[in-house]
Amino acid sequence: LPISLESWDHVVRLLPPSRILRFDMRGCGFSQKISKLTFDDLLQDLVALMDALELHGPVSMAGIAVGAALGVRFAAQNPERVRGLVLMSLATGIAPEQRDATQALAAQIASGGLRDRVDMRLPATFAEEFRDDPHRLREFRGRAIANDPASYAAWYHMLLDLDLTADLPQLRCPALILAGEKDGTRPPARVARDAAPIPDHIFEAVSSGHVMPMLTPGLVADRIKGFAL
Repeated sequence: LPISLESWDHVVRLLPPSRILRFDMRGCGFSQKISKLTFDDLLQDLVALMDALELHGPVSMAGIAVGAALGVRFAAQNPERVRGLVLMSLATGIAPEQRDATQALAAQIASGGLRDRVDMRLPATFAEEFRDDPHRLREFRGRAIANDPASYAAWYHMLLDLDLTADLPQLRCPALILAGEKDGTRPPARVARDAAPIPDHIFEAVSSGHVMPMLTPGLVADRIKGFAL
């Protein structure tokens, strides 16, 4: 799911005081709504934002799914600017056998909105065992339903062209790869396989799900503090 920067609220408050940058990628949160998107658009946005803020590095980066993929490409192209990566539920693209279904899903969301899709996928994205805080669950569901359908569909089309095959072996910084044992979107076996080409990485399957900062903020904060800070 495209998520907004507020999805990291529960993690950030558990981290030690430091300069932390969160931002809404195109089509998410308060950023501009879109009908077309490429992965290079996201990369150029990140580079421009970091340059404008004079964050020339090295920095530590953490991301979920497409955010993790963005960290991989940025680090591969700018090795001197990245100290380390914490990559959760790493997205590397759409498998060939899933392309037709993904295109159909994008069209369905663009025309019919997100409520049905979000509610159908909620057991996979926010498993029962992580629903100890009803407010956090309502927050997650509300933000997911409120996504702009056209922007959401554009994200799926962007994923159809995503390919990190050339980027992963080029990473020169250490990477911590986290996979949620209850992730109904990218289970640990898939994440471990996809991350295998990274030269210097630690893989860990953890008791969490897909959107880890919302499901298990304490766990995510601990891993970031232990690895990247």
